[in-house]
Amino acid sequence: MFTGIATQTGRFAGFRRGKREIGVEAPGLAERVSAGDSVSVDGVCLTVIGREQQTLYFNLSRETLAKTTLAGLKPRAPVNLELPLTPSTPLGGHFVSGHVDFKGRVLKAVTRTGGKTLAVSIPGAFRHLFVPKGSAAVNGVSLTVSALKPTHFEAELIPATLRATNLGSLRAGDPVNVECDMIGKYVYTMTSKDRS
Repeated sequence: MFTGIATQTGRFAGFRRGKREIGVEAPGLAERVSAGDSVSVDGVCLTVIGREQQTLYFNLSRETLAKTTLAGLKPRAPVNLELPLTPSTPLGGHFVSGHVDFKGRVLKAVTRTGGKTLAVSIPGAFRHLFVPKGSAAVNGVSLTVSALKPTHFEAELIPATLRATNLGSLRAGDPVNVECDMIGKYVYTMTSKDRS
């Protein structure tokens, strides 16, 4: 479980064993984790399987490769990193599981004074899980839905988010990992008449 407050960025270091393992350069974080620990990498909860100096290695499943943007990372691409929530961690964002719901696409990224407006596509099957002023995680970063349209949502990125994450480098057309609000998913499932 994570908060969506990325503590740092790392760099994609390449794949091993085909694409069954991924390496991420994580200076300052690598020595704080051990094999078996979870780390959010661009919003994807991955388990550490090993470390070589400042590079962490993780297993990748077929589902992870299919449902997230990790399979398409370019060499040295920045990735957002976050360690799991602990009982003493302030919950500055929202509950983020690290289980990506879909790959969205940036429709626009408009720089403005004091930040940036980001518009991200929503597949129709997930539209009902978004509400204005609700939460969504984009590449593992907790964002507030500032506007909700039939095919996309918008979020306002503040300077602190632009400095601490890879969201500042996003451009129109870029793919992103999107996780809908966990509490919203549970509420919808519990109240849906379509439950089995």
